[in-house]
Amino acid sequence: MSYAYTVRCRFDDPQVAERWARWMEAEHFQDLLDAGALRAELVGLQGEGTTLECRYLFADQAAFHRYQEQHGPRLRAEGLSRFPLALGLHYSRSEGPVRLSRTPAPGQV
Repeated sequence: MSYAYTVRCRFDDPQVAERWARWMEAEHFQDLLDAGALRAELVGLQGEGTTLECRYLFADQAAFHRYQEQHGPRLRAEGLSRFPLALGLHYSRSEGPVRLSRTPAPGQV
């Protein structure tokens, strides 16, 4: 069963959010993919100030736990060194098994 990991960040300064998003696109998402994620998405949330949400999909809970143990601390530390909380970043994280995922059958789009 697939396993999802979500990191949400609310920003006090929209310019910091833009710099953070560019870093995600240019570097950090590839680091997560190299560390075992199958997919990475960046979503701009509406109606919540300047908030971006990163969604990562892992093959299963074991793959996520390998990521957490082997790569998570290093990647989080790198992010905090580039974008310290003092810049007005407010993080929350969640994780859990994907209960249902569907895509349209070929020709149904």
